[in-house]
Amino acid sequence: MNNFTSIHDVTDLSALLQTAQDIKELPFAHEQMGRQQSMCLLFFNASLRTRLSTQQAAFRIGLHTVVFDINAGGWNLEFEDGTVMKGDKAEHVKEAAAVIGAYFDIIGIRTFAGLKDREEDYAERVIEQFVRYSGKPVINLESPTRHPLQSFTDLITIEEYKQVEKPKVVLSWAPHPRALPQAVANSFVEWMKQTDYNLVITHPPGYELAKQFTEGVPVVYKQMEAFADADFIYTKNWSAYDDYGKILQEDSDWMVTQEKMKLTNNARFMHCLPIRRNVIVEDAVLDSDRSIVIPQAANRMVAAQAVLQTILQSTFDREL
Repeated sequence: MNNFTSIHDVTDLSALLQTAQDIKELPFAHEQMGRQQSMCLLFFNASLRTRLSTQQAAFRIGLHTVVFDINAGGWNLEFEDGTVMKGDKAEHVKEAAAVIGAYFDIIGIRTFAGLKDREEDYAERVIEQFVRYSGKPVINLESPTRHPLQSFTDLITIEEYKQVEKPKVVLSWAPHPRALPQAVANSFVEWMKQTDYNLVITHPPGYELAKQFTEGVPVVYKQMEAFADADFIYTKNWSAYDDYGKILQEDSDWMVTQEKMKLTNNARFMHCLPIRRNVIVEDAVLDSDRSIVIPQAANRMVAAQAVLQTILQSTFDREL
């Protein structure tokens, strides 16, 4: 695996899952693997779980890590080719990516959707240009359209908690006071489609995701109908794709409640965090013994470590 920007970079998902399982059993088994190697985590946006879990994962394998908040300490980057740089952009990504690639062995990048220009967001220009110009493996720490580390974490968690071979997994839209990207939802669907789970998406009309992600997945517009006999409820807000970046309506009745969870097969409740209590989900669900949001978040370390080990091993193999 040369990069980790989406599920499409994963050449052997079963092997990656096995690596994650091995890490859960022996987290420090490869504590010398990253010796004399270094990683730069480049943040264009805020982070808690992604930043801390990836740093901890690197620590477990001896990989030196530098965290760089480019908005606080770096130059404004230009991404367009052929631009006459007389504005507020002091450095072009061609030089910035190449320099960071010269300093580090792995680069992690986190950048969000602007939610103003769909074409620009879905072009993934930050991730794509760092892949093109850095010359080093790039890990997607969340981008405008995807969050593969979170989705891999979700898969690890479902595999850990499932009670049947083919569980029913429901991705449910939830209300939120701010417009949020489609990245987590897109990526979750993309990864779940690689399994044999019974995946269902439920949301109000108007919140359809891009067809490139949801093709072949049933969409149910009645939340309670979708919840019936579910084994996992994964709840997440996202703004509209067609009416791009918009909040179409509040729909507070889409909040996950105890009464709705009673329709399920004693389902586990999942969310990527952070979560707005009593907006997305009521306290009684989030604080119940069926909520697995904390073990899910803990698996972020496992997912990051599995990805880092796989990339380092691929690099070693190429150098032999």
